[in-house]
Amino acid sequence: MNELLEQGRALWVQAVDIWIAGGWCMPPIALTALLMFALGIHVRFALRDKGFQSVPEATWRRWIEDRSGRTGPIGELLDFVGGGRSLERMAFAFHEVRTAEIAPFERDLRMMKICIAAAPLFGLLGTVTGMLATFQALATGSGGEQTMGLVAKGISEALITTETGLIVALPGVFFQYQLARRFDAYKAFLAHLETVCTQSLYRRLHRKAHGTRAAATA
Repeated sequence: MNELLEQGRALWVQAVDIWIAGGWCMPPIALTALLMFALGIHVRFALRDKGFQSVPEATWRRWIEDRSGRTGPIGELLDFVGGGRSLERMAFAFHEVRTAEIAPFERDLRMMKICIAAAPLFGLLGTVTGMLATFQALATGSGGEQTMGLVAKGISEALITTETGLIVALPGVFFQYQLARRFDAYKAFLAHLETVCTQSLYRRLHRKAHGTRAAATA
């Protein structure tokens, strides 16, 4: 146990040293990473709470006709869109659902893309400032250990910020791709649900109109 604590303490000290050596570009990279992964986690849990992958299609197809068995987010969605008594009202209800449900996810995923692109750019900015510090040390130094120390510091800053930016961006790319695929699945689910609900309402209206005509001719 003591060995693990010592190893953890040593890693922490090393991480702090690396952070300090990275220069002023490290805090923007850290804030970018925090925002990116916070948005990703929010989108992940928000999509999970929609419940579209936890309810089998046979179940929600039955819920379209049987209101009494509706539960969860899908049941609430069917209650909202199923209140229309015409195809136009149902289409408008689904339009409202897409406007309210899809736009926030698109906004958050777009912000994730911006953060993914910004992280390596901050790293590149740190690379430039580190190399400028290196060249300045070479130009103004008189040689010796002090000059070599300044040169090493500038090179370290240049490499650390570049590496940190890439370390932040690479997992973000895969995370955003996974969320985008799940989001596409949710949009496909809404489109499929609209089609099934519209067909069901059309059949009900057709049966009702046919029954009315039959009663009128009887």
